Amino acid sequence: MCLAIGHSQDPISFSIVTSPKPTSLSAETKWPAPAKLNLFLHITGQREDGFHLLQTVFVLLDFADQLSFTVTDNPGVELDYQLHGVKKEQDIIYRAATALQQQAGIQKGVKIQLDKHLPMGGGLGGGSSDAATTLLALNQLWGCELDLAELAEIGLNLGADVPVFIYGQNAWAEGVGEQLIPVEVPNAWYLVLIPEINVSTAQIFSDPQLIRDCPPITIRDFLEGQGQNVCEPIVAAQSPEVAEALQDLGAVSSKSRMTGTGACVFAVFESEQQARQAWSKLSAKWKGFIAQGLEVSPVHEMLNRTQ
Repeated sequence: MCLAIGHSQDPISFSIVTSPKPTSLSAETKWPAPAKLNLFLHITGQREDGFHLLQTVFVLLDFADQLSFTVTDNPGVELDYQLHGVKKEQDIIYRAATALQQQAGIQKGVKIQLDKHLPMGGGLGGGSSDAATTLLALNQLWGCELDLAELAEIGLNLGADVPVFIYGQNAWAEGVGEQLIPVEVPNAWYLVLIPEINVSTAQIFSDPQLIRDCPPITIRDFLEGQGQNVCEPIVAAQSPEVAEALQDLGAVSSKSRMTGTGACVFAVFESEQQARQAWSKLSAKWKGFIAQGLEVSPVHEMLNRTQ
């Protein structure tokens, strides 16, 4: 897959909405939280605080969770759903809402509904995307008027992948994932397989076999075909389901890879028809979906329409 460098090398100069204003969007409005894929993932080092330094390319997909928000006069944050095994105080959506509330000094509250489509522990960024959509939506609905950099700073405290969803563009990422350069990813279709396991990112990052000293590469290096997911062999060795998914997907595409720390794996196709032909050979065995890559997050498209 080829990649084109975006209009700016400045990690924070994303040309998207920067200061959303309150509108009369109703409580029935559905706010998408799109999936992401890592087209490659290298770990180049580790900070003293234990966080890993990485290089990756994020691409957004038109497959998403859906959230809705009802603003209340009561300052509490109420979740009108329950994720299995996740306490309210641990829920990243709850944490995002309360963090924004505290940062902006908001006295209003909210009731949040979640229609969950992205698997937990799948490497598609579901929790991070949910948190980012919560910050972007409530920034508007509560009238906080924080800019994207301020929202991204809140998001980074919630998870390393949250900022890319805040900025809402495909990006080359470094640091712990917060140093972002916009990139243009050619239009493509993705077939994603979902092994029914939950991979622990912390467990993978603590594995002694994980390569943590990848030589840094450039965007040009990536364009010329360099780049792998260093977490893939670790996860495949520990999870036979992931290894099998990679093998089956590799039989229908030469461009298959695991995303993030797994467990989902994906293949890249030039057309929807090619993706569907491949899926027809695998759908009886695997859960999965076909999605088109996006240029801009649908959350930002919503915000732009209300300006």
